Amino acid sequence: MSDYDPPTDPLEFLYEDAQLVAVNKPAGLLSVPGRGEHLADCLSSRVQAAFPDALVVHRLDRDTSGVILFALTPYAQRNLSMQFETRTAKKTYVARLWGQLEPKQGTVNLPLIVDWPNRPLQKVCHETGKRAITEWKVAKYRENETRVRLYPRTGRTHQLRVHMLALGHPILGDPLYAEGAAGEFPRLMLHSEELRIKNPEGGVSLKLRAKAPF
Repeated sequence: MSDYDPPTDPLEFLYEDAQLVAVNKPAGLLSVPGRGEHLADCLSSRVQAAFPDALVVHRLDRDTSGVILFALTPYAQRNLSMQFETRTAKKTYVARLWGQLEPKQGTVNLPLIVDWPNRPLQKVCHETGKRAITEWKVAKYRENETRVRLYPRTGRTHQLRVHMLALGHPILGDPLYAEGAAGEFPRLMLHSEELRIKNPEGGVSLKLRAKAPF
């Protein structure tokens, strides 16, 4: 992993009410603090500077950008966490992949587990891995590149990154899984574009979106 040099741009708040706040996380910023003072700056601490009661519900990888939620009450935290655990929260990601992914849509069903000697890397393991499912749809082909939308049906660590690698099409700019020319991009080309949840207060459906910056 590269040295931690998080972006300093002001946060973009996408939505707020009495129960929750949604933020467009920039790439390169940790969702929660890491170990050590040098990893203390993170999205949760920045959100809490504006919303002191903000509570963590879920995370995005440091190098992934896009929609992320924080609860503003303990009740909302329990409610939203349960939506993620039961997979009723629906996530859509945008990614740019190396090469031409075919067919134009499909499903990856490959169990994942941490690669202990090489952690934090994850790997496919049919013996001891945990169930992991990702659906994909191609949005556009470019020269030696594919833009896709990814729909994770489970929430394993690095799931989208490892599943695309397993298909032979790593996500561009991935500092952990892309090699050679595929890794020579200014950032990981993975963005949380849309999150659909039910508001903890009243159960009204919410669709939270942030346009991909690439």
